[in-house]
Amino acid sequence: MKYKKPSEIKVGVVGYGGAFNMGRAHLNEMKRAGMTPTAVAEIDPARLKVAEADFPGIQTFPTLGAMLKGSDVNLIAIITPHNTHAKLAVQALKAGRHVVCEKPFAVTTAECDAMIAAAKKSGVVVSTYHNRHWDGCILAATKQVKAGLIGEVHRVEAHMGNYGKPGDWWRSSKSISGGIMYDWGVHLLEYSLQLLDGDIAEVTGFARRGFWAPQTPWKKDTNEDEGFAVVRFGNGKWLTLSMSSLESNPKRSFLEVTGTLGSIVLEWGANEVITHDGPDVISTRYKNPDAEGWRLYQNIADHLVKGKELIITGEWARRPIHILDLAGRSARQGKALKARYK
Repeated sequence: MKYKKPSEIKVGVVGYGGAFNMGRAHLNEMKRAGMTPTAVAEIDPARLKVAEADFPGIQTFPTLGAMLKGSDVNLIAIITPHNTHAKLAVQALKAGRHVVCEKPFAVTTAECDAMIAAAKKSGVVVSTYHNRHWDGCILAATKQVKAGLIGEVHRVEAHMGNYGKPGDWWRSSKSISGGIMYDWGVHLLEYSLQLLDGDIAEVTGFARRGFWAPQTPWKKDTNEDEGFAVVRFGNGKWLTLSMSSLESNPKRSFLEVTGTLGSIVLEWGANEVITHDGPDVISTRYKNPDAEGWRLYQNIADHLVKGKELIITGEWARRPIHILDLAGRSARQGKALKARYK
């Protein structure tokens, strides 16, 4: 093995912005997995001072290029706007560094392909921060499905929305963020793909835009008001995703899983399992376990040190992005598009 113990893996982050303090969160999770926080790259000098206060002695750099030249960091987490992930990741991967991108992995399928190819050529790991793969709701739902509580799953409906103008920041810019479907939509798709088996056959997308645009600083570049996707699987199963800023009747849940014997309604605190006893409907609520998002970096450390199987591979991370990419292109073209990656 290249690393005999996790502490030999020197880690860094690109991006230490104030929003959500994700730079600090990533470094602390890496540290929890036994890895050694080593470097931070950030364009804002004030935020570099915050990083130095959070991690005394850590190296700081104004750019990724400077970090690659000036530090021996082995694993880099990229925590920057969505449309910058691929360029920065490829730069680090070509330099022989392992990379974890914040979600979404990228904006387009082609960007995912470029990152995966660069990682393979350099013999390093590329992954994405799907820490919600271990959220309590999906941990419970996968167990409930495997236990056969709702029979064979054939449909998943994912949805999230509210009624309100998008926030005045880069996540509301389609060219930067990818659009309304990308931020939370990638989480909901990643949940869904854990519950539905089969190969993706085609994707149909719909989008409504223009209502909120005049009221935002982004104007023509503002995210869609609403996006909707239908994913058809080769085995006849299907998945829908709806994300909306025009939702006047928001649902209490964000994922509904339908099987031959019943349904699971996912909520943060508890999942509701709905089954039948003859004509009677039986509704049972199960308290969800605590989230275990820390397992992402623990798995990466175990992969690099012990050779354990990597759970969030580049190929796995590409699946939801491929769906979102196809949905956006389908909405523009007005027709279903065949999937290249299953």
